[in-house]
Amino acid sequence: MRIWKIPSSKRLPSGLKYSLAYIREGQRIIGYDNAEGKGHHWHYRRKEFAYDFRDVDNLIKDFYEDVEKVGRGEL
Repeated sequence: MRIWKIPSSKRLPSGLKYSLAYIREGQRIIGYDNAEGKGHHWHYRRKEFAYDFRDVDNLIKDFYEDVEKVGRGEL
């Protein structure tokens, strides 16, 4: 999990960059990031979905909830 402050911009008014990943046996299972040109999104295995970023607290909560869902076999 990496979250860092950058100068605010039109593309990233929050002034935050982030990359959160749950990796198991060398494979990314869950990932949340706001990579250049893609905006806020999340990954489940090889699929990518839009993510409605609100704030860091919700980002971390959503990430951990998805990791728990994987552990329960719900994702």
